[in-house]
Amino acid sequence: MGVWVAILATAVGCYAVKLAGLLVPDGALERPVVRRLAALLPVALLAALTAQQTFADGHALVLDARAAGLAAAAVALVLRAPFLIVVAAAVVVTAGVRALGG
Repeated sequence: MGVWVAILATAVGCYAVKLAGLLVPDGALERPVVRRLAALLPVALLAALTAQQTFADGHALVLDARAAGLAAAAVALVLRAPFLIVVAAAVVVTAGVRALGG
């Protein structure tokens, strides 16, 4: 029974968040500060997710092959490589470090 209560509470919470977004007046969204924040928020969230997935293992910080792959992707981005090349560089470096036992 507790699982269904959690599912129902989550569904109501998601609906409330969507409804709150629809109820925001248009004038509030046209402010320059809100526009800048809206443009930067997805980047910050993606960076936080990337850092968490790269450097965390449960409750511990780790430095392993994933960090090397992220570094390779960062170098490819600095060199203005296309997105597929950035992803391929990260994959190849991560696999190479893992194959070498890192």
